[in-house]
Amino acid sequence: MNIAIVCYPTFGGSGVVATELGIALSSKGHEIHFITYHQPVRLEALQHPNIHFHEVNVPDYPLFKYQPYELALSSRLVDVIQNAQIDVLHVHYAIPHAYAAYMAKKMLLDIGIQIPIVTTLHGTDITLVGSHPFYRPAVTFSINHSDRVTAVSESLKQDTLRLFDIKTKIDVIPNFIDTEKINRVGKPCERSLLAQKEEKILTHISNFRPLKRVMDVIKIFEGLSPEIDCKLMMVGEGPEKVKAIEYVENAGLEDKILFLGNSNEIDKILCYSDLFLLPSEKESFGLSALEAMAHGVPVISSNAGGISEVNIDGVSGYLADIGDVDTMVVRAKELLSNDELHSQFKKQAKQQASKFSLEKIIGKYETIYSDAVASIQF
Repeated sequence: MNIAIVCYPTFGGSGVVATELGIALSSKGHEIHFITYHQPVRLEALQHPNIHFHEVNVPDYPLFKYQPYELALSSRLVDVIQNAQIDVLHVHYAIPHAYAAYMAKKMLLDIGIQIPIVTTLHGTDITLVGSHPFYRPAVTFSINHSDRVTAVSESLKQDTLRLFDIKTKIDVIPNFIDTEKINRVGKPCERSLLAQKEEKILTHISNFRPLKRVMDVIKIFEGLSPEIDCKLMMVGEGPEKVKAIEYVENAGLEDKILFLGNSNEIDKILCYSDLFLLPSEKESFGLSALEAMAHGVPVISSNAGGISEVNIDGVSGYLADIGDVDTMVVRAKELLSNDELHSQFKKQAKQQASKFSLEKIIGKYETIYSDAVASIQF
């Protein structure tokens, strides 16, 4: 099957999932065409002969205060779908991607080409951008005019149905992790490069937006450090990073809290880690927590959104209410001060992550694609 995938090519969860999905589908013999404004960060197209990247160029015209990306994207979609004989178009995010996909679909109809659209909802397009009154009509329209719609968690599906007047069925297909790839790497974990043997390593990976509650991560560390010898690795970039760095410098914690920026070496970072922190205010799924669990790292997180569908309280880690730093500190101390308990949770985290293995999820998308193609009325 010829499959076109539209996504954000960034370090965020949706872009990572879309890229990994495309790579996995290509390994099963599908021809995959990524269409976006930059090559996705985890995509090395030259290593995959049946993966193709089509860049969306947005001409810079002085006439426009804001350059019309949706217009450029829809035109590029028409071009690729027509010339590459695409069977199904899979867009990640309702706006702008599903919106542009619908425009492309209408343009293609004028030349006798019908293309089914599969839209995957990831969270921000629903709970933040989509719920804004300015965008709600466009989001509702885009979802209702998709041939198939999926959401990455039951929580996100229910949020979508609550916030919008949705007529289309929404299937829940969770995010996934390539557990075989993680097990296959098998490189020695050179933990001593980062910390002393007795030091515990805490890790947080995010886009450092306000919803991630980055300062709560630092407060958890501060609550732990008087009793637990530990370091904190902060991975990612975003608007809250400057504020966090200033706080750390003023508190004299530069030697204990390390800001690593965006990284393509997440496997290595998680190999070093003893505990993963994700105290988010909103989280449609919690892909970074799943990645940590797949590496055998227990998770302390909030119970926001879909996180509780991934991180099981008392099994793969612990859950606490949003903003309840004190409880998170107590739970972290329990795990890090008891080697036997920590070892048990490491095993259980890995077992829980295996429920979201790539092998168990990819077939669900293939079924959705086949259903979408069959649904087209000729």
